[in-house]
Amino acid sequence: MKTVIVGCGRVGSVLADAFDRAGHQVIVLDLKTTAFDRLPGSFRGNAVRGDGTDEDTLRRAGAEGADVFIAMTEGDNRNVMSAQLATEALGAKQVVAKINDPLRASAYAELGIATLCRTNLMATAITGFLGVDATFGPGLSPATGHHPGGEHHGAADDGGPGLGAAGGLGAGGLSAPGGPITYAPHVHSSSVDPSQPAASGAPVDPSPAPVAPSSAREG
Repeated sequence: MKTVIVGCGRVGSVLADAFDRAGHQVIVLDLKTTAFDRLPGSFRGNAVRGDGTDEDTLRRAGAEGADVFIAMTEGDNRNVMSAQLATEALGAKQVVAKINDPLRASAYAELGIATLCRTNLMATAITGFLGVDATFGPGLSPATGHHPGGEHHGAADDGGPGLGAAGGLGAGGLSAPGGPITYAPHVHSSSVDPSQPAASGAPVDPSPAPVAPSSAREG
């Protein structure tokens, strides 16, 4: 099963490792090469430096036709744009976007994009632990409508596998496109035509310029 994760932060890297260990074909993208340091040395997937809100970048990374597409950056708008591309242009079967704003998370779920709201998840966990009687919105909202301009892809649309297939993973926030794709140094590389989509395990490096290290990381 092809799994694409945009954002190699703490959660994104844990998901990438879990899906990889479960035998999935994993492609993880982040704007910063240093973010891939979170991945274990045993990671067998493809780590791609690039903008997950850019359609051409996603296609060259091999994200087209993903069985699972998860947008996990720190930016709600970036996650929404990435999820829209996955749904409307890339033919992803299941799409989840992390939306930290509870109101927006609910709205986008109604528009056909499944959303993960960390705010609701954490508030529910804290009040439950403290025994406080409080009600919050859902932490994970399935897509309940059709996204304008693209087909709705729910978990049961085609009888395909759900998120629970990756070792028990399952239910329990607009930037301009740009930037080259460069694979992380620790990932095995070989020469590939950058004009062609990337196959599993095959890196794409359309720019020979070295990657400048940075301490900032995509979430």
